[in-house]
Amino acid sequence: MTKAVKKQALGRGLSALLKDPENDIKSVEDKNADKVVGNIIELEIDAIEINPFQPRSNFNEESLQELATSIRELGVIQPITVRKMEFNKFQLISGERRLRASKIAGLTVVPAYIRIANDNESLVMALVENIQRHDLDPIEVALSYQRLIDEIQLTQEQMSERVGKKRSTIANYLRLLKLDPIIQTGIRDGFISMGHGRAIINIEDLDAQTDIYQKIVSQNLSVRETETLVKNYQESLKPKAATKAKTSSFDINEEEKKAITGYFGAKVDVKVAGNGKGKITIPFHSEEDFKRIIKLIKG
Repeated sequence: MTKAVKKQALGRGLSALLKDPENDIKSVEDKNADKVVGNIIELEIDAIEINPFQPRSNFNEESLQELATSIRELGVIQPITVRKMEFNKFQLISGERRLRASKIAGLTVVPAYIRIANDNESLVMALVENIQRHDLDPIEVALSYQRLIDEIQLTQEQMSERVGKKRSTIANYLRLLKLDPIIQTGIRDGFISMGHGRAIINIEDLDAQTDIYQKIVSQNLSVRETETLVKNYQESLKPKAATKAKTSSFDINEEEKKAITGYFGAKVDVKVAGNGKGKITIPFHSEEDFKRIIKLIKG
């Protein structure tokens, strides 16, 4: 099982805590609330209801099946987010595609972030503190940034002020979430670095992304070598300029030049281009000379 799934499994103890009637957490002031806010907890899918105000109603069936296949192989990489409604009952805030695909994949539990009615500022504090840790992998950092955007509606500029990071740094982390889930798992497991991921993200085709990821891992490519590999792939996609068919040229020897000059009684200039085309220039010195040449041409 992947590193990501192992980390999600740590929420099983907290899941038991939420099922204990003696610990029915309703606000950030309640006992053990600090163990819920900002943590990943495994929830039973049957305890989660869909948000009735969810604006999205159409889900591509083929896309859901693909996500379900990914979940069977890798687990749910990005946890869903729910709001605690009552004892052991939760309402989905974000991640409906992941929840639907998890059901298709046959899962009975999913990793989830728990929100409670008045935990907004507490969640911000927990996420900011979490981001400052040194043992997080790049995907975990990116997910924390994404949560601040999705759930707290912080802009990248506001996040920059909160966490003390440049806006460009935050943007680079967020871009990692556009990578194929297999590659995200590879970053979390340490098979490739964030630098590798930043190079791969320049490729839009997910199949091409995974092909290059496999080459990085199997050939132990450096970030610089990966950048070159990506550049070569992108160059291969550019339309190649049509090459014009070349026509064989030929040479005019001195005897042929002398024959033309002798015929017209003037020093004729003959030029031949590389494509075999050329021109003959016949000089004349007077109107009488011009008429003489015309007669020769007419025969």
